[in-house]
Amino acid sequence: MKNNEIEILLVEDNTGDAELTIRALRKSNMANKLVHLENGADALDYIFAEGIYAHRNMDNLPRVILLDLNMPKINGIEVLQKIKSDERTKKIPVVVLTSSKEDPDIERCYELGVNSYIVKPVEFEKFMKAVGELGLYWLLLNQSPPL
Repeated sequence: MKNNEIEILLVEDNTGDAELTIRALRKSNMANKLVHLENGADALDYIFAEGIYAHRNMDNLPRVILLDLNMPKINGIEVLQKIKSDERTKKIPVVVLTSSKEDPDIERCYELGVNSYIVKPVEFEKFMKAVGELGLYWLLLNQSPPL
C-alpha cells in the first residue's frame, strides 16, 4: 500500500462539529494526516484535483472520507454520488457522519454505495467516543483494496 499524504478527508460545514471530530481523532492519534473542508464543492475539487486544488497529485487519495450531508454549495449526497460513480475514487471508504436520521437520506446513501452511515450523537462524550472508534476502525482495522 502506498504512503498517502492524506489519510482522512473531513467534509463538515459546522465548525463546532469539525473541531470536535478533529479533537476526537487527535485523542486517538489519528489526525496527523487530516484535511478539513467546509463544503461539497471544495471537497470535489480536492478529491478530483480541480479548481484551487488542480496542483494536487490525484494519486494521493484519502484512505477514508468523513462526510456531512447538509452543506452549502453541494450537499453530501451529491458528493457521495460523484465519488462512488468515478472509477478513480469509488473504492475510497466514505462514512456519512451527519445529524440526519431521515430514512430517505439513509436509503439514498446506501443506494449510492456509502460504506457507513452514522448519526452524530448529541452528547459530547458519546460523540468523542464514536469518532475515535470510527478512526480506529477505518484507519487501523479495516482492510481496503488498493486505490
